[in-house]
Amino acid sequence: MKNVTDSFLSLSYWPSAGSFGFNTDILATNPINLSVVFGVLIFFGKGVLSDLLDNRKQRILNTIRNSEELCGGAVEQLEKARARLRKVEMEADQFRVNGYSEIEREKLNFINSTYKTLEQLENYKNETIHFEQQRTINQVRQRVFQQALQGALGTLNSCLNNELHLRTISANIGMFGAMKEITD
Repeated sequence: MKNVTDSFLSLSYWPSAGSFGFNTDILATNPINLSVVFGVLIFFGKGVLSDLLDNRKQRILNTIRNSEELCGGAVEQLEKARARLRKVEMEADQFRVNGYSEIEREKLNFINSTYKTLEQLENYKNETIHFEQQRTINQVRQRVFQQALQGALGTLNSCLNNELHLRTISANIGMFGAMKEITD
């Protein structure tokens, strides 16, 4: 054992530059001084350290409390938002159903109005055709009458003398005027 101690003591004689070793001299290492310093630090620093730790603990607790309050508020807002979302989804479904119903109703109304419009157009077409037929018939009657009248006048002109001819013309003009008033 003495050899080991001597080897450590011999290390202390070496130059300090670049050397490493253990110093076994208790007074040289100042363990008593170090223990006194540590004791003083612990005795007086205990209160400061305790206060620092208490302050830190209070800050952490306050942060946790605030976080829990914020979390509770966030959960409450989330529930409100979910309730609003459900309400909006129900309203959207209702609008969708009402929209489809409204579209079907408008479609039926459009089909009905188109059908009525087509019926009216068909009636107008039939009335126009009937009117044109009547007008054409009247024109044909007038032409036939005029041709018959001209034929009769031609026959009368060849058979009648001037006096009889003038009376017949006057009578025919009167008849023609009366017929024209009837047709108009």
